[in-house]
Amino acid sequence: MSSDIRMNTRSHTRTHTRTHLTRRGFLIAGAVTTGGLLVGCGAPKPQERLGKPADLPVQGDQVALNAWVKISPDGTVTVAVPRAEMGQGVMTSLPMLLAEELDARWEDVRVEAAPIAQVYANEAMMLNALPFGVDDHGWLARTAAGVMQRTGRILHLQVTGGSSSIRDAWLPVRVVGATARAMLVQAAAQRWQVPVADCRTEAGQVVHTATGRKLGYGEVAADAAKLTPPSDVPLKSPDQFKLIGQAAPRKDIPAKVDGSAQFGVDVRVPGMLYAVPVQAPVFGADVASFDAAEALRMRGVRQVVQIPHAVVVVADSWWRAKQAAAAVKVSWTATPHDQTSSADIARQADEALAQQSGTSFTNRGDAEQVLKDAEAAAKAGGQPGNKPGNKKQTVLQARYHAPYLAHAAMEPINCTAQVKDGAVTVWVSTQSASLAKWRASQVAGVDSERVTLHLPLLGGGFGRRLEVDMVEQAVAVAMQVGGQPVKLLWTREDDTRHDLYRPAAWADFRAVLDGQGQAVAWHNRVAAQSPSNGATQRLLPWAAADSPDKNQIEGAYDLPYDIPNLAVRQVRLQGHVPVGYWRSVGHSYNAFFVECFADEVAHAAGQDPFAWRQARLGQHPRHLAVLERAAKEAGWGQPLPAGRARGIALQEAFGAICAQVAEVSVQGDQVRVHRVVCAIDCGHTVNPDTVEAQMQGSIVFGLSAALFGEVTLAQGRVQQASFPDYPLVKLAHMPRIDVHILRNAHPPGGVGEPGVPPVAPAVANALFALTGQRLRSLPLRLKAA
Repeated sequence: MSSDIRMNTRSHTRTHTRTHLTRRGFLIAGAVTTGGLLVGCGAPKPQERLGKPADLPVQGDQVALNAWVKISPDGTVTVAVPRAEMGQGVMTSLPMLLAEELDARWEDVRVEAAPIAQVYANEAMMLNALPFGVDDHGWLARTAAGVMQRTGRILHLQVTGGSSSIRDAWLPVRVVGATARAMLVQAAAQRWQVPVADCRTEAGQVVHTATGRKLGYGEVAADAAKLTPPSDVPLKSPDQFKLIGQAAPRKDIPAKVDGSAQFGVDVRVPGMLYAVPVQAPVFGADVASFDAAEALRMRGVRQVVQIPHAVVVVADSWWRAKQAAAAVKVSWTATPHDQTSSADIARQADEALAQQSGTSFTNRGDAEQVLKDAEAAAKAGGQPGNKPGNKKQTVLQARYHAPYLAHAAMEPINCTAQVKDGAVTVWVSTQSASLAKWRASQVAGVDSERVTLHLPLLGGGFGRRLEVDMVEQAVAVAMQVGGQPVKLLWTREDDTRHDLYRPAAWADFRAVLDGQGQAVAWHNRVAAQSPSNGATQRLLPWAAADSPDKNQIEGAYDLPYDIPNLAVRQVRLQGHVPVGYWRSVGHSYNAFFVECFADEVAHAAGQDPFAWRQARLGQHPRHLAVLERAAKEAGWGQPLPAGRARGIALQEAFGAICAQVAEVSVQGDQVRVHRVVCAIDCGHTVNPDTVEAQMQGSIVFGLSAALFGEVTLAQGRVQQASFPDYPLVKLAHMPRIDVHILRNAHPPGGVGEPGVPPVAPAVANALFALTGQRLRSLPLRLKAA
């Protein structure tokens, strides 16, 4: 891929510097042309997402009106939710959209996991698969985005991630509810023999306005199911909403409180065996030979089997399998990485940054020329051209670093599988239902229709359960145990040492301040492995390519601040450490890099960090409103108790804008965060309680990474094992978290991830204000005085 490609994906700051079709544009055009011939150009319409009643299994006397909703004679409304519930509240927010337009009573609504079907594909998340933004190259990229969305449906990509559940459902699921409502009204009108226009709905009933006659939805559902769905239905305006925008009791909470909720780790199947893997300690190594004689003599052990990159002990209890696994002696194949350390990886990054200019993602003005002129002038002792009277420019430069991170979900990796009579049954907590089913069929060598997938709740996902390695392992083991179901459960140590990690990343910055302290140039290069290419290579090795990956550089290339000369480049590192999607992906490190360097620029200019940002957001009123709200609610500029300071950070991620102010102190050599004030604009809010909970959880997640998170390698092996050496924020050190939601009528943005990125830079900037130490590496560790 040519390094002179120009990319800028913010619709309100398009600054394309070339008018002819680049190589990338040619590739996009090819994809669009091919995709268009196959599936039609342009984004799919919400009406196309209704599906068929046959897609939704019914029980007893339930009636399905489409693929999303079924109604019982007693008026119970059951909504199919095709996204994984992993604590984010999707089993509440998606039904709220449908129930709002259906005019159903919330207490009548029930929820169940949707089956695997084409209609449930997450089309919004497919946009994340584009290597560029949807606004790039105008109609061409937008058409490519439409093709990607349709491709997601064709491939049945029923996945949960990218903070996309509400963004994907906002119009389609409301249309589903409105269409079902229209059919129920039509059925009632026909029974009464009155015009449809004379009928209305309220609280799960159709009402004849003139006479006050009422029919419950359950009474007319069977008749409604016989009707042809209308092709176009009006949706409610925001001022008509009764559910959307209000706090609603979560549908998943009662079962979690009374213990009846089933997570993957809770699965019990009659005759089930248990499996514990002994996995290669170095990435890429495989089994050379193994001796299981001692393990096979131990009580309860049934078999010891080999699968790719592991030997697995199968026993009649998990504890016995774990005990026996420790007795298996395995020799591993040699790899080129047997002695690799974190220092080696850092040197490789240094070399890559020294040798590569990188792929251009944003190029506004001519930052490189401004830098050259300023650096030349500095050597000459004056301004460019050495004109008398010119004030001296300042050139700033810095390098930032963020380490590999594990997901560390509370529920360890697990999967239960049975392969019997040419069929496969899988029970797995997954964010990628369709991929899990597909991968199970691939490993077992059966048709996908011969795979039955059960979807328990997730005890934490954070992107880790987008992967299907646990399905591969469990099915491979199940094929060797004579038809019995087998539960594969990793130890916490395996979960930490065999993760698909958040990439380690490095960022080089250079900036030029003019004689008045104004930032006139900003140059940023980010070096990291590509999570998208890593995930693709694991699923489809033949399709993997070293292509641009906006997920690696998001949060850096879409800088909102008004700086006339801006250049952002991506350096893609090659590495043997497996990387994948981690909550907020590239934003998780780029926000730290960008927002800390922005503070450096503000400090060099002699300006307050909040005021510096405020002055450069004139073209972004939503960003400005969020920044100002966070600062106001935090009391920015007001006195603090002695020994405390505030730091601020702003980041747009996944369609939402989030600003945070952290209040910190230092106790001994320990950083203590006392308060985090969060302001978020996530567009139209469906359930404000969910938004607040997600911000709180995101801040704790991001704070754990900022203060403690680090995965290191020595002799090819991950050094961390469990929570003692990969710690999380403890309850005793939890900060007070205040969340402020900016309400507006913009389409919804994401919520699950946007709260993670700002917390690390907010804390780091506060530490600088308090101690004068500019910490440019995560986790944040103060230097000894």
